[in-house]
Amino acid sequence: MKLKINTDYITLDGAMKFAGIVGSGGQAKMLIADGLVKVNGAENSVFRKKLYEGDTFEFDGEIYEITK
Repeated sequence: MKLKINTDYITLDGAMKFAGIVGSGGQAKMLIADGLVKVNGAENSVFRKKLYEGDTFEFDGEIYEITK
């Protein structure tokens, strides 16, 4: 799934909210802390990680790509 942003970057927790995966940053933080979210194919524990155009994150078998 492609997520189109109008800014230079979006934080991982913000991208998860934007994609409709979670309803709040707190929910995103818990999923990320539990190791359930990968960024660019690698495990990630930084919930405010900046994602730029071309970056991807994966949750529950779905891959989300940041585009402009």
